[in-house]
Amino acid sequence: MDTIFAPWRMAYIRAEKQEGCVLCRDSLRGKELVVCEGKSCFVTVNRYPYTNGHLMIVPYRHLCTLADLLPEERLELFALMDLSVRVLKEAMQPAGFNIGMNMGKAAGAGIDDHLHIHVVPRWGGDTNFISVIGGVRVIPEDVTGTANGLRPFFERLYREICG
Repeated sequence: MDTIFAPWRMAYIRAEKQEGCVLCRDSLRGKELVVCEGKSCFVTVNRYPYTNGHLMIVPYRHLCTLADLLPEERLELFALMDLSVRVLKEAMQPAGFNIGMNMGKAAGAGIDDHLHIHVVPRWGGDTNFISVIGGVRVIPEDVTGTANGLRPFFERLYREICG
């Protein structure tokens, strides 16, 4: 039998589950995984990452289609996506990125009622025999540790790029 340790999951298992959308501003504001807050959108570390450093850019407003975005939300979503890539390049030196949106359950969206963009840093060999054959992902750092490590990069680069 294989054993995989994920001690951070126990806090989730024991925690009181919130009603409503997990990505809405009220449920995430002030939480330990938010690394950057803009005027209409924020960046958070994904609680269930594909790789270490997996980020999500999320509008504060609860909306599920691109057509629902206001012009300023569209601009900030993509500005924060660019900022996220710059931060990850500087902080983690990935070899590449997957960037995308899963819109609808049929497209693989785990949260299909609140629009968000995934920014996933990639390294050569990060999809190795463990994840391909064993069906297991190994994330080498606790997501809170990732957020704490990335936050200073976001603070500095946000000021430089966004004023």
